[in-house]
Amino acid sequence: MSQRVTSELLTVILAGGRGERLYPLTKNRSKPAVPFGGIYRIIDFTLSNCINSGLRRIKLLSQYMSHSLDRHLKEGWNIFCRELGEYIDSVPPQQQFQETWYKGTADAIFQNIYLLEQIHPRYVLILSGDHVYKMNYEDMISYHLEKKADLTVATVELDKSQAVGKLGVLQVDNSGRVVDFEEKPDNPKPSPNNPERALVNMGIYVFNTDSLVRNVVADAKLDTSHDFGKDVIPAMIPRERVYAFKFIDPTGGEIYYWRDIGTIESYYEASMDLLNPNPHFDLYDPEWPIRTYMGQYPPAKLYRPSAEDEGEVKFGRARNSVISHGCIIDGAKVINSVLSPGVFVGPNALVADSVIMHRTRIGARCRVRRAVIDQDVQISDGRTVGFDAREDQLNFQISETGLVLIPKGYRL
Repeated sequence: MSQRVTSELLTVILAGGRGERLYPLTKNRSKPAVPFGGIYRIIDFTLSNCINSGLRRIKLLSQYMSHSLDRHLKEGWNIFCRELGEYIDSVPPQQQFQETWYKGTADAIFQNIYLLEQIHPRYVLILSGDHVYKMNYEDMISYHLEKKADLTVATVELDKSQAVGKLGVLQVDNSGRVVDFEEKPDNPKPSPNNPERALVNMGIYVFNTDSLVRNVVADAKLDTSHDFGKDVIPAMIPRERVYAFKFIDPTGGEIYYWRDIGTIESYYEASMDLLNPNPHFDLYDPEWPIRTYMGQYPPAKLYRPSAEDEGEVKFGRARNSVISHGCIIDGAKVINSVLSPGVFVGPNALVADSVIMHRTRIGARCRVRRAVIDQDVQISDGRTVGFDAREDQLNFQISETGLVLIPKGYRL
């Protein structure tokens, strides 16, 4: 992608999601600010994709519980030089046209049309701030230019069951032009290449700016949900050039990794994906670094307890786990888990198949299994989590698949 095209493109990240299905992780923060993978926030993956793709003009539209997200941007992403035309600006609802918050993805753009008028980009790349994936946006933008499209939609093939009632499903012709779009159908139409899969919308769009403005203005005049997937894209298909960009390896046809972190189950599954010996999504790829804010923590430490504390567990140990800096495993056992910075696990405790966030303290002889525990939680000595379903239901929120969810700051 040429420097000229980069200079004519504005990136807009939609990062205002309430994230109700991720509750209680979104009780005090927006969905993009939720910790993930030990040291990261979900927003870091979209922002790292931008940096690695050479895109440095970014407007981030925030809304719900934005304080944590704004603080993270200031601490971890203060790397742009405005004098060189680089920036990442967090933009809350400006209420320029009406005294309401964003009513949908298209309405978020409509309420910020003044930004497009000020910047005058020729193209607008619209991204979601709550997905985990690696994409070089240059490839998609080049495809958009090649097809002379008005709108290009990034797509990925998933099992049909994953799309039922959750994701937009597209149909395309042989040239890649979109001929049909259904938002969250109960019976998704199959992909042209595989009847067991569906071609789904990733929530990533490249628009010609004139087309974007024309269509969100038209949608704003109608009684709709003001959403790209439900309203704007279906309306564009018959009259404008809408193409699908398939998120696959062009050399071997392999489907790249992409996860919409929309539910507790998807959050947990994506976290566990990181623990595979050869993960499909690799945090350790030097060719595609993931940036974040790194707090001032000492190195992680695993050690043997003193003689009087020795019991069932002889050494502090971790197996098949992500252990962040500042963690202390004091004669405990950690298996198949993700620990964020500053977590303490006391003598003879067991943590298995769990996600434990910043500065949580798990006492001696505790047993924790299949849990998602938010930051600054304290679990007193000898308590169990995830072993007694009846007791867990009395004390905690339980997900559809039986995950135990413990909110920020909880004392047990």
